[in-house]
Amino acid sequence: MSISTQVNLKEKLQEYFGFSHFKGNQEAIIQSVMDKNDTFVIMPTGGGKSLCYQLPALIQNGTAVIISPLIALMKNQVDAIRQYCQDDSVAHFLNSSLNKGDVARVKKDVTDGKTKLLYVAPESLNKQDYIDFLRKSEVSFFAIDEAHCISEWGHDFRPEYRRLKEIMSAITDVPVMALTATATPKVQIDIQKTLGMKKANLFKSSFNRDNLYYEVRPKQDVEKQIVQYIKQNEGKSGVIYCLSRKMVEKFAELLQVNGIKALPYHAGLDAKTRAKHQDMFLMEDADVIVATIAFGMGIDKPDVRFVIHHDIPKSIEGYYQETGRAGRDGGEGNCIAFYSYKDVEKLEKFLQGKPVSEVEIGRQLLNDIVSFSETSVCRRKYILHYFGEDYEETSCNKKCDNCANPKEKFEAKDLIALLLKAVLALNEKHKSTHIADVLAGTLNNEITNYKHNRLDIFGKGSDRDSKSWSSIIRQSLLKKFIQKEVESYGIIKVTAKGHEFLKNPYEVSLFKERDYSDLSGPIVQSAKENVMDEALYKVLKDLTNKVSKEKGIPPFAVFQETSLQEMCLHYPLTMDELKNIGGVGAGKSKRFGQPFLDVITKYVEENRIERPNDFVVKSVANKSALKIHIITSIDKKSDLEDIASQHNIPFDELITEIETIVHSGTKINLDYYIDEMLGEEEQDEIYEYFMESTTDSINQAYEELDEEYEEEELRLMRIKFMSEVAN
Repeated sequence: MSISTQVNLKEKLQEYFGFSHFKGNQEAIIQSVMDKNDTFVIMPTGGGKSLCYQLPALIQNGTAVIISPLIALMKNQVDAIRQYCQDDSVAHFLNSSLNKGDVARVKKDVTDGKTKLLYVAPESLNKQDYIDFLRKSEVSFFAIDEAHCISEWGHDFRPEYRRLKEIMSAITDVPVMALTATATPKVQIDIQKTLGMKKANLFKSSFNRDNLYYEVRPKQDVEKQIVQYIKQNEGKSGVIYCLSRKMVEKFAELLQVNGIKALPYHAGLDAKTRAKHQDMFLMEDADVIVATIAFGMGIDKPDVRFVIHHDIPKSIEGYYQETGRAGRDGGEGNCIAFYSYKDVEKLEKFLQGKPVSEVEIGRQLLNDIVSFSETSVCRRKYILHYFGEDYEETSCNKKCDNCANPKEKFEAKDLIALLLKAVLALNEKHKSTHIADVLAGTLNNEITNYKHNRLDIFGKGSDRDSKSWSSIIRQSLLKKFIQKEVESYGIIKVTAKGHEFLKNPYEVSLFKERDYSDLSGPIVQSAKENVMDEALYKVLKDLTNKVSKEKGIPPFAVFQETSLQEMCLHYPLTMDELKNIGGVGAGKSKRFGQPFLDVITKYVEENRIERPNDFVVKSVANKSALKIHIITSIDKKSDLEDIASQHNIPFDELITEIETIVHSGTKINLDYYIDEMLGEEEQDEIYEYFMESTTDSINQAYEELDEEYEEEELRLMRIKFMSEVAN
């Protein structure tokens, strides 16, 4: 009699996990594993994948070997499964974070039959020592989590995953289970082929997460927007993804100084710090985790309420998986991504120098994420189409920005017909960008090399640019008039539906695309932000003149006009807010700030001013290595040319850096350098000029002093003057 006929799975589910019912396909998947079948599970994040291998592992004899790429995920899952069992030995992990003593203890628990789930990194499974150990152990089955890592077409391909079939076969002949939350049809086939699982039982759940809200915003005023969003959602858990470790650190610090409980999380942190930050997030000692896209996060936290992409990810699979961390409990989950094509260009640079096939795949994945970002169609429909799933956008229920604020439509019957004719004229051998260029009549090397500028179809759609044609191609893909051949790196072909349309055309409406090309102004603006308060400006200008007379210094040495203007936009009421005004800094706010704050506070109260609610962003003090080195070098009286040379920057740029330091309120003593350049009388003349002048303009100083001094000399003397008088 087989194990499957002896076990009531619902009873075991209640016994181990306290649940009375399975979700979706869970019961059928577990039954497949219990029946010793190879099993392939495609289930979206939050669908309950881990239970599909945890329960059969707990029920069966021996140890289930779970192959996982993320150390963080292993720790998280081991901690979670231990909560359901009395003995911590029930689950262990083997990876590079363990010392020799830890490894020995894990091996003993496996040998003694105490361990039901052993999480192993693929790199560890490549070690002969572990292979030999597992050969002697009783393995119930292998489960490969994040199985998309096997495929070169997956968003997180890992070469070490390619050897798993060979290694597992060398250890023992037991069933294999592959699980992933993101698999396009191409990736699915690749996984099954590589693992030899063509006859596996396949369980594919819908990729739709109807509780998630998707939005893409132009990348402008990102710091303000994110801080404002988190402040408006105070106490809610969230994850922010950034492209680089440096940005993770910088952004986490920015959130911290704005009173947000945020922590960084990336591969550059030591294992102890990563584990600590993860635990603090899980225990709600921190509200926000800032993480790298490249490293990912293995955090199984059900109540993450928002996922924000500071930088656009490398692929739709990556985006889908990362946004999938939101609302895993079925509750609120807001997914906001900031998009700028500059980020895409950075990602394209990372592809340079890689094998041709890898570059082609990488570019296609990037093209897909660009298309998703720029599209005006339902974002949910776009994602699900990408994963080979049909979806009617009417079901979205305004749960994406495009459905909540739909763009204007236009009649496109003739345009689609022209597109289909172009695809056929190009013998269905080219990608979407090439087709768009041919239709728009764009001449480039690829067009002329193929002599496609000589075709009748060339320029037939020149009343639209290539970008507009790319939009028509994207929407035609969604409407299934054309299809993209993934194996051929995105070559476009006409479908049966497309051929039928050419024979009998009918009216089709398409959306006008969103325009992300003009990113000149802020996206979030209040009425007050655009208009400087002229009445307040006059009051502050009078106060500046009054303070300057009392102190015996020029008005610009108190606060420059640009600083006063910014005060009239944001109405700072505290020292913290004042020192974040451009050109003020900590030193000036302390020296001159209080009377200005008193005047602004009184003005705001008397006039019932509603301050812009997004003026809460405190900037992080600029403590860059360059600035610190400049200050310490000047303290040591180092030659300025030497400082510029050490940092490989022009001398003019060094002076600009010093000016910035001084304007922020830091005193700098350049006497040792200026004394070598100018005599005492010359210094006195320039110093006296600035003391009596109403402006600190270098051009005006040059003219007023009869063009006797070089610009460099005047700038250095202005630094000396501002440092001594204003700071």
